Amino acid sequence: MGFTSRGNPSFFFFFFFLCLSTVSAYINNNTSSNNGEEVVRRELASGRCNWFRGNWVYDVKYPLYDPYKCPFIDPQFNCKKYGRPDNAYLKYRWQPSSCSLPRFNGLYFLRRMRGKKIMFVGDSLSTNMWQSLSCLIHAWVPNTRYTLLRQKGLASLTFEEYGVTLMLYRTQFLVDLNVEKVGRVLKLNSIKQGNMWRGMDVLIFNSWHWWTHTEHIQPWDYMEDGNRLYKDMNRLIAFYKGMTTWARWVNAYVDPSKTKVFFNGVSPTHYEGKDWGEPMNSCRSQTQPFYGRRYPGGTPMAWVVLNKVMRRLRKPVHWLDITGLSQLRKDAHPSAFSGNHPGNDCSHWCLPGLPDTWNVLFYSTLFSS
Repeated sequence: MGFTSRGNPSFFFFFFFLCLSTVSAYINNNTSSNNGEEVVRRELASGRCNWFRGNWVYDVKYPLYDPYKCPFIDPQFNCKKYGRPDNAYLKYRWQPSSCSLPRFNGLYFLRRMRGKKIMFVGDSLSTNMWQSLSCLIHAWVPNTRYTLLRQKGLASLTFEEYGVTLMLYRTQFLVDLNVEKVGRVLKLNSIKQGNMWRGMDVLIFNSWHWWTHTEHIQPWDYMEDGNRLYKDMNRLIAFYKGMTTWARWVNAYVDPSKTKVFFNGVSPTHYEGKDWGEPMNSCRSQTQPFYGRRYPGGTPMAWVVLNKVMRRLRKPVHWLDITGLSQLRKDAHPSAFSGNHPGNDCSHWCLPGLPDTWNVLFYSTLFSS
């Protein structure tokens, strides 16, 4: 049984390309043994292919960890604890079309990253991914000592025997959000908080989720671009401006000989069933991935903007292009089974679940680049 990755947009064709041309015009103008570790090395060096094109296959060996044995999962992602009755969503493994992904080996990760700091930078989807990686590693060393520290906006998990620290820096937009006399100002050209990200061995960024929020869940009152304040602007243009500021920070402050940089791509939502041909539905009660060679909802415009930014970076950044493979997983959200979001959460992802695949892709890229 397989489910293939994203194709070109097929619904709302004219509208998509009208939006694309508008934004593009703006942008263009403006194992525990040595033998086990050798197996891992061979897997990681076994050749390159596009890991982000493939299909979801049912695998009885999944999930990669037991949610009841991982101490790091927040209530909002802990779907089994909060009553999700089905299990099939736990059993899907991503299979690239022309190769196989290396198997995640937590011991290999800890030994290769001994003494290093890995920081996730972004919103709650970065939290999703940070907790996933923590669980993946913990499953390999369940009895090892660790230290978990949490404070507002920053968390760290250190596996003490190896000196490996997984950090999480929470920021909704990557660019600065300041409280000033006029109110809360989203500064599209400022990224002073970037000082907190320097000195890391690995950085994994993410942004988009909060750029679309409006009204009472919008966390800013004004956007600042240059010396002008705006009550609002086209969110895709704002996203482009903010990501361009982030790219400038990478170009200015990242030393590729000391720090590897990743960007986890646009994570899709599944609130609107019309995106996969079920207009009366959402992610709620979905128990299987999308069947089909092309995802009807098409490529998100945020992906197009991010692609433009990535192509203009001067420093090496590994883009984890998880959008297409994640679009297929309409079944993988907490929906009604979240401890923090009563109602229907079709934005975040259950753990174990889809973010584990993001981390397998991160692991594969980290040790093969």
